[in-house]
Amino acid sequence: MKLHIQTHGHGPNDLVLIHGWAMHGGVFAPLLAHLQQDFHLHLVDLPGHGHSHASDVPLTLDACVEAIAPHVPESALWCGWSLGGLVALHAASRRIPMQALVMLCATPCFVHRDDWSHGMPAQVFADFAHGLQQDWQGTLERFLALEAFGSDHAKEELRSLRDALFARGQPALSALADGLALLQNTDLRPSLAQLGIPSLWMAGRRDRLVNPRAMQAAANMSPNARFVNIEHAGHAPFLTHADEVARNIRQLLEARP
Repeated sequence: MKLHIQTHGHGPNDLVLIHGWAMHGGVFAPLLAHLQQDFHLHLVDLPGHGHSHASDVPLTLDACVEAIAPHVPESALWCGWSLGGLVALHAASRRIPMQALVMLCATPCFVHRDDWSHGMPAQVFADFAHGLQQDWQGTLERFLALEAFGSDHAKEELRSLRDALFARGQPALSALADGLALLQNTDLRPSLAQLGIPSLWMAGRRDRLVNPRAMQAAANMSPNARFVNIEHAGHAPFLTHADEVARNIRQLLEARP
């Protein structure tokens, strides 16, 4: 079964949007009003999430890239938020045809390592994985709270995340576990120096899940990269600062030769 990819907008350019853990493409709704005049938007539901709940595509980077790439234009920009950033970055590292890459509150390595002090403690992800087995709904609620924490608009952000969470049905528990494993075990830093396309790294300055310093460091390792730190934003700036996120995506497109 293919992945669900919903299209919106009628602009002359194409933009692929890939969501984060436990969510679905519908979470990007606030961005649509800001981008649909300039872009034809392709909103992906990852395996086990949203309308791809019953998909038999494994939630692995290779499988996701292979399921998405044939169904979006080669001239598209790819934008990945959080977990979706790993998918988009992996596609770029595999030289999947795309015009540019946008990493939105996403890093090539989410977990702290001896040579990567910007990641979260591995125990955090291990605790979430354990929590899925004991109380998966409570675990999702704690994760949403962590996503919103720190934002100047935390209450509004948390409300939007809660509203979106089950709007396309409950995510598959197996996919949630696989997603956490990807976040905990993936390290795509070695691919950064070979990126052959422009990239934009957008962080929320108050993000408590993805350290903006990690994104700055990743941008510094990537050729033709630009780093943007969105003031007052948390982990989901497209919910609270959609106009600013959209403006930076348009500027990335305009900067192309």
